[in-house]
Amino acid sequence: MGKKKLLIVESPAKAKTIQRYLGKDFIVKASMGHVIDLPEKEFGVDIEKDFKPKYVTIKGKDKVLKEIRKAAKESEEVLLATDPDREGEAISWHIANALKRIKKEGIYRVRFHEITKKAIEEAIKNPDKIDENKVNAQQARRILDRIVGYTISPLLSKKFKKALSAGRVQSVALRLICDREEEIRKFVPKEYWTVEGIFRKETSKFPAKLFAVDGKKLDKFDIPDKNSANQLIDRAKKAVFVVTRVERKERKRKPYPPFITSTLQQEASKRFGFPAKLTMQIAQQLYEGIDLGKERVGLITYMRTDSTRVSDEAVKEVRNFIEENFGLEYLPKTKRSYETKTPKSAQDAHEAIRPTSVFRTPESVKKYLTSEQYKLYELIWKRFVASQMKDAVFNTVSADIEGNGLLFRATGSTLKEEGFLKVYPVEFEEKLLPDLNEGDKVEQEDIKGIQHFTEPPPRYTEGTLVKALEEEGVGRPSTYATIISNIIQRGYVEKEKQKLKPTELGEFINDILKKLFPKIVDVKFTANIEEELDKIEEGKKEWIELLKEFYFGEFKELLEKAERELKSLKGEEIGRECPKCGAPLLKIHGKYGTFIACSKYPECKYKESLKGEPKKTGEICPKCGGELVIKNGKYGKFIACANYPKCKYTAPLTYGKCPKCKEGDIVERRSKKGKKFFGCSRYPECDFISNKPPSEAKK
Repeated sequence: MGKKKLLIVESPAKAKTIQRYLGKDFIVKASMGHVIDLPEKEFGVDIEKDFKPKYVTIKGKDKVLKEIRKAAKESEEVLLATDPDREGEAISWHIANALKRIKKEGIYRVRFHEITKKAIEEAIKNPDKIDENKVNAQQARRILDRIVGYTISPLLSKKFKKALSAGRVQSVALRLICDREEEIRKFVPKEYWTVEGIFRKETSKFPAKLFAVDGKKLDKFDIPDKNSANQLIDRAKKAVFVVTRVERKERKRKPYPPFITSTLQQEASKRFGFPAKLTMQIAQQLYEGIDLGKERVGLITYMRTDSTRVSDEAVKEVRNFIEENFGLEYLPKTKRSYETKTPKSAQDAHEAIRPTSVFRTPESVKKYLTSEQYKLYELIWKRFVASQMKDAVFNTVSADIEGNGLLFRATGSTLKEEGFLKVYPVEFEEKLLPDLNEGDKVEQEDIKGIQHFTEPPPRYTEGTLVKALEEEGVGRPSTYATIISNIIQRGYVEKEKQKLKPTELGEFINDILKKLFPKIVDVKFTANIEEELDKIEEGKKEWIELLKEFYFGEFKELLEKAERELKSLKGEEIGRECPKCGAPLLKIHGKYGTFIACSKYPECKYKESLKGEPKKTGEICPKCGGELVIKNGKYGKFIACANYPKCKYTAPLTYGKCPKCKEGDIVERRSKKGKKFFGCSRYPECDFISNKPPSEAKK
């Protein structure tokens, strides 16, 4: 009996699925992601030696690598089957180097885009070599990020005594959010009016909107105020209205293309409120394999892709499914093809995100899935099926109604053929008009003016931020979720009703980076870097050349300049004087948050909360009789005397009685890492903790 073959994937779930397909002749091992990387606590890049990276085994991965080495020695062949993208290629390359087989026989790269028995077996029959260009593109990105992160971040942290981070791409995402917030703040609403009428033909009523006056089409701001609207209303009330034009036609609505990474994140955010990170976690589970009773199978194709291409085999299967389940009236005569919006970066070897078999309907696998898995799988399945169905067809009617020089326009539409909407419903409003014909007289029921104000641009949601990053060419499918997750976790951005709002710290970091490192937060510059990385992957550029252009071109000089300027930067003047010594007050970003302090510190130690007057509790200080107020401190909120520093009375802020022991009070605490939580004041006697304050919180 010959030696077995070793196949290496990234995750245990994927290994479990594939092992079932390949049987006893194969050993399937999981690398658990990257096993080798730049060192965690040192720079690890020798800039003077052509940016030579220092690679080390990731902490905790020694055991994994040891098991892989042992299995490799016992195997006649090693098949590297990590994900089919840059990161996956780099993982395979690092493992091959660790096995000292990078240029030897008996080690192969296999790639597949769906985890099904057929796809795995086909990939193994057609082994390949590691794509060095993809590896170099990944190395270039990793080293660029290391250069930015390990040079700018320490500068900021040293100055402001806080673990601040300035990631290369996350800083651009933060800038987009901060720029949008600035637009909202500066926005001045502008008033405008519309005039709308309710008309009647016989017993049927219908709405129409004032479209033109004396032959001139109205622009948005042509009715600027109530007085102007009332003049037109008075004029309309004196008019006799006649239908002067009726146009009837068909309007077609095409189906959407199947999902790519960004559009899946956008739609899951819009429909389910899923964060991008959660969407990718669930998609990963569906891709890696789900137990369906007698079989374990990957339900969707690879979920990191920017290509809308679909294999001929998958198109044939879905067209058969549509014919069998919906009939020929829903099936176009020829297959649909979709053009990828970003052809420069699209990896055409990848397909769009689709079910591995359209005959595994969402209902047939529902009992095996969690609620979130089912929602996402159904969304992917429906979008794919709909993408190969006929257009939806609407009957539309447009009618002009004129009188006294005023032209009102009424529009209506009804669904004639549902087409793809049968499977993938989208919002639309059917509006019925009565049977109108040219020359018909219609009665006016009501004419009214409606006041409007222009609105500021909305804050980004995770979905709309992904769309903006994609449109600007910043980041790639595999990075969007991590980018957004990072800026939220670091406290630079917070969510407010699913909208992304910069925190004060986030805006401060953005202002510093714009001032000291304008290129790093420049959208076009970062997008250009992405294009250069694509060139490396395509073999059209050397990776070290890009690193030299980036570092020696301008970054090194900016870094040296920033170091000098940061030394003299104490804080931002706020236009007020210190009540103790008269020196200017500064806004300081310190280790425990932002506060106001005297510019003559340490000679003058005056400081105050940024939010100004602390919130009063309505209670009296038991020590001096002064008012008690709520303050923010190192370990969270607490109660203190308003006469501080003369009176130093303090007490914990309580949030009702402990629901567990019924004796202690619930108080706010901070973990060693600074994370806020709520616990019992009798700790350690009572170990009750919660991430949220009880509803009976003291106001």
